[in-house]
Amino acid sequence: MKCYIGIDLGSTTTKAVLMDADKQVLGQGITNSRSNYDTAAAVSKQEAIIGTRFTLAHRALKEHGAVNGSTDEFLNDLERSFRMEQYLEQLEDLENTCENYVTGPRFAGMEKDIGTALQEIFKQLADEAPPMFARGAERKSEFFRDIAGGRFMSIAEDAADSSSLPFDLLLNVYDKSIIEVENRPPAGDLAGKFGRALDHIIEQSSEMELQHEKIMEPLKEAIAVELEETYVVGTGYGRVRLPFPKEHIRSEILCHGLGAHIMYPNTRTVLDIGGQDTKAIQVDGRGIVENFQMNDRCAAGCGRYLGYIADEMNIGVHELGPLASKSTKVTKINSTCTVFAGAELRDRLALGEKREDVLAGLHRAIILRAMSIISRSGGITDQFTFTGGVANNNAAVKELKKLVEENYGKVTINIDPDSIYTGALGAAEFARRAAMEGDIEIQGEAA
Repeated sequence: MKCYIGIDLGSTTTKAVLMDADKQVLGQGITNSRSNYDTAAAVSKQEAIIGTRFTLAHRALKEHGAVNGSTDEFLNDLERSFRMEQYLEQLEDLENTCENYVTGPRFAGMEKDIGTALQEIFKQLADEAPPMFARGAERKSEFFRDIAGGRFMSIAEDAADSSSLPFDLLLNVYDKSIIEVENRPPAGDLAGKFGRALDHIIEQSSEMELQHEKIMEPLKEAIAVELEETYVVGTGYGRVRLPFPKEHIRSEILCHGLGAHIMYPNTRTVLDIGGQDTKAIQVDGRGIVENFQMNDRCAAGCGRYLGYIADEMNIGVHELGPLASKSTKVTKINSTCTVFAGAELRDRLALGEKREDVLAGLHRAIILRAMSIISRSGGITDQFTFTGGVANNNAAVKELKKLVEENYGKVTINIDPDSIYTGALGAAEFARRAAMEGDIEIQGEAA
């Protein structure tokens, strides 16, 4: 199967979209952006390939009528089990990396005690894995570092107390090792992980055991389909660092415009608030960019700004929107400058203003800045599409809808749950067009 892949290297996350010749999105992948951009691109692409395998498995199981009951429910269970296999694999890699790190001279005489403490920590981490990936379980993040890191620190604190080792020492071992683990993609044995994931589900269900052979055949078919990387296009804030030749790079403006057009063909105005910049884009009926404006080099009013505020308040970025939505009186914020954000936040709180009111004011300030950029690009015409990570923030969306109506009247505002993939989607379509319409074909390794 010929595949066309778009990779969007953002300042905080790297996204990938895999598309077939019929313009159907088969898989998506996302990972943290790293200093090692080759790895970020490889991991996001691998995640898109895994998503594609699940799409193909869904088609095969439906076609064969292999599952007695809900195919979607079965595949959801299979994916959770698969993700647990991935997590355990990376956990083992992290444990081995930690153990190798402590063999250095600075740990001379402490290797045994540290080794014992690490064994206890990683045994507990592995034992905790099944409940984390059980049906109905919630995780604040899907990224390995986020899942493993918090629990490592908590367990390591107890391990340090019981072993008389300094907690900072164990933390240092983790910090050094996680960087190394993150900078190499997980092993590519997808068939093995699928098999182990299925075995785990079968262990939990006698009914699945009876269907084992019936299920395995279409799954094997889905895993065996050759995915040929026909053409790959890179884009995003860090596109110049992607390991691609120049002809495989497209600007993020072009990719976001085309991606929004694919999602919503009637789109004429696109607002993208990413980690490092804000873009307002005007496109025509074919998704071709007619005009655009961006913020200056300052990261004020972008995702990084929200991340900084979350750090100042010692909460997760995902908690900002829900907290701001509880506001009853929006605080007027004088500046969205990231440098001064912490100071203004502390001053407002010290004056007795509520956290939720201050956060609501910060969200309004961000959207006001975005509205100014939209105005300079040509304003808003029906339809309007909001993309980027901030589009998942309900407080930002609420302010945007209010300000758009105040300034432009009632227009259709599109916000797709997969809006974070808009740039990668546009890049994948550019890849498809380059290969099919430009008659350019670059053969890659089968995945």
